[in-house]
Amino acid sequence: MEPSSQDSIATIVEKETWTAEDHCDLLKQLFTGRDAANKFKAVLADLESANPRPTGAAALKIGIARYMLCRFEQALEALGAATDNKDRRYFQGLCYKNLRQYDKAAEEFDRARDHGWDADEIQLQTAELHALSGDTEEAQKVLGKLQRRLGQTADWLYIQGLVWELTGRGEDAAEAYEKACEIQEDHAASLFRLAYFYDLHGDEDLAMELYKKCVVHPPVHANALINMAVLYEDAGRYDMAIGCLRRVLTTNPIHTRARLFMKDAEASKFMYYDEDQAKRLARRSAVLDIPVTDFELSVRARNCLKKMNIRCLGDLVQTTEPELLAYKNFGETSLMEIKDMLTSKGLHLGQAVEEEGAEAHLVSSATISVENEGVLAISIDRIELSIRSRRALESLNLATLGDLASKSEAELMACKNFGQTSLDEIRQRLTEYGLVLREPD
Repeated sequence: MEPSSQDSIATIVEKETWTAEDHCDLLKQLFTGRDAANKFKAVLADLESANPRPTGAAALKIGIARYMLCRFEQALEALGAATDNKDRRYFQGLCYKNLRQYDKAAEEFDRARDHGWDADEIQLQTAELHALSGDTEEAQKVLGKLQRRLGQTADWLYIQGLVWELTGRGEDAAEAYEKACEIQEDHAASLFRLAYFYDLHGDEDLAMELYKKCVVHPPVHANALINMAVLYEDAGRYDMAIGCLRRVLTTNPIHTRARLFMKDAEASKFMYYDEDQAKRLARRSAVLDIPVTDFELSVRARNCLKKMNIRCLGDLVQTTEPELLAYKNFGETSLMEIKDMLTSKGLHLGQAVEEEGAEAHLVSSATISVENEGVLAISIDRIELSIRSRRALESLNLATLGDLASKSEAELMACKNFGQTSLDEIRQRLTEYGLVLREPD
């Protein structure tokens, strides 16, 4: 008679120390049954209770357990006191990678290799770190060296897809992720990037399907759950959104992004949504998001726009004619091409600049009718906001409450991924400081 899942888990937990193999076995056993996160929270609680100041083998077990629950900073605390071997160094590298401390991650992966970890796997990790830190050329060099041996593995294809995605080759990236998933159907990293690709390109149904696949295979992908929550919230399915976020918070109660989105989703259940206005703004936003590569342009015009980091029509309407003409090799012929392209979509160069200039002085007396006008100088960084709202304000280059209060609802709603939930959050935060958004003319 085969042992039950619970018996198998107990056998692993009782081992003096853990390795990467134990980590994988434990994940498989946990996800054969239901309520995996709560089961493993109990496992970790027992380990921590038995070892309040862990060192050596116990610290390694607790560090790996905390990593499995996405408690990366706490995991590093335990791993720092653990037995110094390849497993400790490898999991420290994974923690630093998830915390986006890529230099430290690289150092730990190198030490893991020096302690005996598979050199090819460390090379793949190194390639991914180069890509994530923005050095896609170096990442591609590393992948090139590994292609003969590993070019048909899911991990190699995933990182190749990541490099292509980060260099603007979205379709090639999606193809690489799809091949990785054909080789390994539960390859979480490829599933997530592929889902994110379709999410960004408006195929929300397919994105949701792929996100769901991410979260049924161990370990649960927290970012996939959060993105699912956003899609559910945008579709008005707030209970489903809350359910996804609870799964994240069950694993890691201090997960900052999940807590912020949970606050958003719970508030959204009671908020009014102007569907017609949202559709109008969404249509305008969709036009501004069209990549300039979708239009037939001369090589010179295309290269100039690329070097100026102008990727979409929204970037162009924030650029004036003098700015374009001042760029090296950009002449009147290229300018006419750009003008014709914008005209076909009812836009023109400098449009966004003109609109901002015309409206900047229209801050109503109600907007600044506070006893202490120093409030207007308060940095937005000091205000508690959801990630979605904060990113939208950053894209609008708003630094202070005064900057924010000078904007109208329509201007904010025109920003990509800024919806009614974010708008109501902004209103609430401004109200706390005695401010309101600018009223339209």
